Amino acid sequence: MTGVSGSGPWPGDDVLEAQTVVVGDLADAPTGVTGLPFAVRLPQRGPWGGPTGTAATLLVDMPTELGPHGWKLADRPGGDLARAQALRREDLDALAVAAHGLTGPLVVPVTGPLTLAARLYLARGDRVVSDRGALEELTWSLAAGIAEHLADVRRLVPGVEPVVLLHEPLLAQVVAGVLPSFSGYSALRAVPAPAATELLGVVVRGARPGAGQVVVHGGATWTALRPAVAAGADGVALALPGLDERAWEHIAEAVEQGTALWAELPPLTSSQCAGPDLRAQADALTVPWRRVGLPAEGLARATLLPPAPDASATPDQARAALAAAVRAAELVAERAEG
Repeated sequence: MTGVSGSGPWPGDDVLEAQTVVVGDLADAPTGVTGLPFAVRLPQRGPWGGPTGTAATLLVDMPTELGPHGWKLADRPGGDLARAQALRREDLDALAVAAHGLTGPLVVPVTGPLTLAARLYLARGDRVVSDRGALEELTWSLAAGIAEHLADVRRLVPGVEPVVLLHEPLLAQVVAGVLPSFSGYSALRAVPAPAATELLGVVVRGARPGAGQVVVHGGATWTALRPAVAAGADGVALALPGLDERAWEHIAEAVEQGTALWAELPPLTSSQCAGPDLRAQADALTVPWRRVGLPAEGLARATLLPPAPDASATPDQARAALAAAVRAAELVAERAEG
């Protein structure tokens, strides 16, 4: 059956309310659709609850703190890290309450090692990704931390099978060597694709014992597809808007090799006469899928994600986008059967 889930970000600052809505709406998915509830992240709580701060709490023996330009490595744990860790514990407690009695898949979003290293700064220097030794140390630390986090999730919600969604929106930029340096006057040295693949593989393998699946979200850039597949990911998530024919040829190759596709849908459009255009959202996946020659029945293995909410979105808007993704998944499931 076609799946539907979310990438993690959710508007607002009430984590229990958000988690309850997500679990309830996806656990009651209609016939033909598999709802995959996900652990929410609330970036509106500030940098301590954002993707970098949340991932920083998972690092083992690598303390962090907030600096003038964002999170950076620190000599010892401090107040910033303690605050982020408190939010993580709050998130886990809310998940335990909202998902009590839940069985089946539970998507656990985490920032991946290359993107985290591109956003996190050295204690006294540029981004972590600029230092190969620090990059490797961060990768192993994150892998260990994710394993511990998954153990916590399984302990608090014993009926679920975690699915790790590794967010790597900067993977392609890291490999291409286009990330600006601290000064902004030059670009950081590229991390070669084989090295990036190996580092990503360390985290994929580290998460594997505690997760039923590991999916890598490459953002809007299809060039993240090959490193993710080579790293051993079970699935690859990509934002559908902007994918051209060449991108879909590579997607088809990965799907034919057994990699599952997680498709982030375009924003829902609507008109006064026709209302929400759910068919256009479904078409964003099914039309190019058929154009590259993939069998219709393969759509049953796809998972749809609503577009990530922007900074101005409200909880009601995020919930409406999730409901639209569920309805789009129904259309995709019908086409898979047809």
